[in-house]
Amino acid sequence: MPINRDILLTVFFAAVAASAGAAPATRLFAGGSWAAVDRGAVCEAGTRSEKIAVKGKVQAMAGFAFSADRRRWGEFYVRLSRPSRPGSTVILTVAGQPFLLSARGDWAWSSSAAQQSAIMAAVRSSPRMTVETRDSAGRRFRDPYRLDGAPTAIDAAAARCAGKMR
Repeated sequence: MPINRDILLTVFFAAVAASAGAAPATRLFAGGSWAAVDRGAVCEAGTRSEKIAVKGKVQAMAGFAFSADRRRWGEFYVRLSRPSRPGSTVILTVAGQPFLLSARGDWAWSSSAAQQSAIMAAVRSSPRMTVETRDSAGRRFRDPYRLDGAPTAIDAAAARCAGKMR
């Protein structure tokens, strides 16, 4: 089923604004399932899970963050649809390749620059990815994502923040 781009943008921009303390965001790119935004100090390429959250629940989303100071350069992050159980692993799988993410609550992220690069390369050549973990009750859950549009969104976010370098 095709994803409605307007719904994607609405959800993504709302999530970016909420996570950034309502910092203004400028749209750089929107295509496929992904969008790229510039919100000042950080540029992001992101998407939301194929599973649409019901009203009042958290919408799972994932993306890559780039900052002009390069402290975050391709950092992969994911907001889980439910908080993970403390001590449980969060696994991102792209093209059959698993990546163990660092996690706290309902957020998880890449753990090193080498892992960020490997995730980005896998995302560029795969149509889908999934994030899997266990919730506080110990139930396994998965958040699936489509990757169409991801390479262009990543490039747009990286290029915009690279242009802000001093």
